[in-house]
Amino acid sequence: MSEQTSAAVWLTQAKFDELKAELEELRGPTRSMIVKRVSDARDEGDLKENAGYHAARDELGKIDGRIQQLSEMLERAQVGETPADDGVVEPGMKVTVNLVGLDFEETFLFGAREMAGDDIKVYSPQSPLGQAIDGAKRGDTVTYTLPNGKEQQAEIVDAVPYSG
Repeated sequence: MSEQTSAAVWLTQAKFDELKAELEELRGPTRSMIVKRVSDARDEGDLKENAGYHAARDELGKIDGRIQQLSEMLERAQVGETPADDGVVEPGMKVTVNLVGLDFEETFLFGAREMAGDDIKVYSPQSPLGQAIDGAKRGDTVTYTLPNGKEQQAEIVDAVPYSG
């Protein structure tokens, strides 16, 4: 397992429960229904020209991929362990940064993308900004590389535990 895939994933208890329920639904009724559709389509005959069969197989592949993704994530999950309120950026913190030179301030959750909701944007520890701020303290200025190759500085304005 690579370092990126073996890292712990911080999740609130509510998000952990939601993802676990999704996994159980996918492993049970949803997968069974799609397997039946594959079987029914296979019984129709010539598989080369059977669009229903190919669509069901594709859907089954997507479901199996999501099942694997959820299984691995839930195995690595750190649930509800709110980080200390010490101003140090780590997964599970709500972080506010000021993008130096752009006069732009942004607040986001530093953690798993699965925590994203309508109320807050999420930056993962694997993102360029995430890698730069991980372990930084309130008041620190970090530099990271934008997708276009340019360097950007970000000042950590605040870092507090995310309460959901």
